[in-house]
Amino acid sequence: MVTGILGRKIGMTQVFNDDGAAQPATVLTAGPCVVVQQKQVDRDGYQAVQLGLVETKPARVSKPVAGLYARSNVPPTRLRREIAVDSDGELPKEGDQVLVSLFTAGDQVDVIGLSRGRGFQGVVKRHGFHGGRATHGSMFHRAPGSIGQSSYPSRVIKGMRGPGRMGGVRVTVRNLRILQVDTENHRLVVKGAVPGAPGGYVVIRKAVAPRREPVVEVQEDAKTKKKRG
Repeated sequence: MVTGILGRKIGMTQVFNDDGAAQPATVLTAGPCVVVQQKQVDRDGYQAVQLGLVETKPARVSKPVAGLYARSNVPPTRLRREIAVDSDGELPKEGDQVLVSLFTAGDQVDVIGLSRGRGFQGVVKRHGFHGGRATHGSMFHRAPGSIGQSSYPSRVIKGMRGPGRMGGVRVTVRNLRILQVDTENHRLVVKGAVPGAPGGYVVIRKAVAPRREPVVEVQEDAKTKKKRG
């Protein structure tokens, strides 16, 4: 059985509980996806499937990639990713569909996406440096400060935080709980935030290490116990 699905981020909203409390949520388009290729243990050394996200606009691909889709008898897709398969489940065949019905409300999922690109940023925004004083004649405001010593070790230590490109990296948010599943419109509503801008591609998979739910124990008052006794 496939453990994940491809989709796109629609945007954030809020969902109200039964007690009226609002909680932040993200709406995702999950699928429909098609199996483009199988990865088998005897041939590739591991077991997985390549999924393609079916969209309204047809994708333009090169001839070699078009041949890959032609062998599976599926239309070319813009996004194609490998998804793991349960060891005890059957391997889906090429051309099979993977739908959002894979998940149910209450499940925990990991969402993988590309974070928003911020461009070249300084150390204050990129790493959260405090910066210098803004008054009393200070001329040190948002500079990084000292990055090493001149006599020893006479070099910049590896891993020193400095200005540079920020964002635009692969980010995984773990253990987001599914609040709603809309199988007709291929929609998922998950609790919390998801990396990336609206319209960005995401991979939604079953949680690798799901978080245990806290067990709330109701303790009776000592006076109540005495009255019962």
